[in-house]
Amino acid sequence: MNAIDPVTLAILKGRLEQIADEMDATLFRSAFNPIIAEAHDASHGIYDAATGETLVQGKSGLPIFVGVMAFAVKAVIDKAAKSGGLNEGDVWIFNDPYAGGTHLSDFRLVKPVFRDGAPFCFLASVGHWHDVGGNVPGNYNPAATESFQEGMLIPPVKLYDRGTFRQDVVDILSANSRLPMSLYGDLNGQINALELGERRMAALIDDYGAPTVAGALGELKARAARMMRAQIAGLPAGTVSAEDFLDNDGIVDAPLKIALDLTIEGERMVMDFSRSSPACAGPVNISRATTVAACYVALKHIFGEVPANAGVLEPVEFRIDEGSLLSVGPPKPVGGYTETILRLIDVVFQAVAKIAPDDAMACAYGTINALSLAGHRADGQRWVMFSFFGGGHGAHGAGDGLNHGNAPISTATIPPLEILEAAYPVRFTRWALRPDSGGPGTYRGGLGAVYEIELMERAAEVFLFGERGRHPPPGVAGGEAAAANRFTYQQDDGEHRPPLASKMVGIRLSRGQRVRLETPGGGGYGPPTARDPEAVRRDVRLGYVGREAARSAYGVVLADDGTVDGAATAALRGAEAAQ
Repeated sequence: MNAIDPVTLAILKGRLEQIADEMDATLFRSAFNPIIAEAHDASHGIYDAATGETLVQGKSGLPIFVGVMAFAVKAVIDKAAKSGGLNEGDVWIFNDPYAGGTHLSDFRLVKPVFRDGAPFCFLASVGHWHDVGGNVPGNYNPAATESFQEGMLIPPVKLYDRGTFRQDVVDILSANSRLPMSLYGDLNGQINALELGERRMAALIDDYGAPTVAGALGELKARAARMMRAQIAGLPAGTVSAEDFLDNDGIVDAPLKIALDLTIEGERMVMDFSRSSPACAGPVNISRATTVAACYVALKHIFGEVPANAGVLEPVEFRIDEGSLLSVGPPKPVGGYTETILRLIDVVFQAVAKIAPDDAMACAYGTINALSLAGHRADGQRWVMFSFFGGGHGAHGAGDGLNHGNAPISTATIPPLEILEAAYPVRFTRWALRPDSGGPGTYRGGLGAVYEIELMERAAEVFLFGERGRHPPPGVAGGEAAAANRFTYQQDDGEHRPPLASKMVGIRLSRGQRVRLETPGGGGYGPPTARDPEAVRRDVRLGYVGREAARSAYGVVLADDGTVDGAATAALRGAEAAQ
């Protein structure tokens, strides 16, 4: 066919993105569980009919989902090929984390869209369901040693077979959840999102014709690949290395290394993770698909102008050992995948900072701090409050990091305390920025947060699945590390901290007792003593940085009235520079 003119291509790009965005909005407005409805822990996209590659993603969903969903769609293509092929009206459902997945909480629905009797593309929806069985309510089991302890595992099966709904599949899913009504609502929200997406895609094809729409999808992917090659070609050739650590795997109290050797060869990038730790006993393992998807997200953070589709990865080669914790198969536990992919993003940021500091940013807080409180109300009804929490983002060459943001794997929001208090028998006694938590630097890392939660019901069981309790988020380009993660919980004999720093299961709370999260900030960028003293003074005035930290970390001396003592500051910074 003839080349698509730029105006038509721009219109089609907008229409295609709008389809994915509308699917996102449909699910967010109809889901029953706050993790999807409020936090937007879900995503939708359009995928290639032959390969499953990402063609278009929604802007409101989680980018990490869009990356792994290409592998999920491919899993459906392969399964259908072995079982009679794809049919119009089919919808496949599964949560298998090893077949293009993340962890068992994330359920995927994949629907082929047909045109003239042949598959034209796939639409896919993924959402984090509130509870899918397993040993702990909410499923982030930090003590799991196999996937069977994390929840039910469903391989790709048909939810709709040639348009006929299979209630037996839903009955099996519902029987394995502590919250079947939440499951029912989220499932139907995802079904509705796919149905709306199919209608919108049909209308688009009716307006422009299948060849033109297919040509636009191909051209958008080709442009992303060309732009990515140009971005890589602009980097200095050679190899740089970076490594960072997970606190432990929740079972063995030993750090786990995530190591990257990044090589630039002309228009080609090689991401070699061969030096990373082997597969571990606990649930911080991830599949190869998840590793590739995390790198996709990291690269999109760095090369923000490149369109978000499979073309981004065309010039990138991955080297991941099969025995690594970054490429596991069943039944290795993978429930805490979020913590590992955040560390992957961190090592990509650190490596790029060594070759292109102007394009790099310091590490964000590096943990979602998955926290669950669960129990029974006075009437016997079960309740499960599962949520994740925010922290500081890393500074960069153009400014300070964001205070109290969400993890860089997502565009999700932190659930509002009003929603959590209305839905569950808890009370937030504190929700505030955490002073002195941002990494010092010429540009300061963003601040983490302090969350304190009081139980209002008779009793509850609590678990935490976090990270960065022993290895705080590092800075780059001379910037310093942020504050480490800290978790405490009350018992009858006082306050306690988890023996493994950031992970614990089996905490029992009584009415009136509290848990407290003090989340990390982001790393700093550039030498702290190069920070404008007036910016430090402002930080102290706002409560972001204490007076002592202003002096010890930044070399800034403040007078009694809060103004900068210029002479004392110059003398202190000069003395530090001479050391």
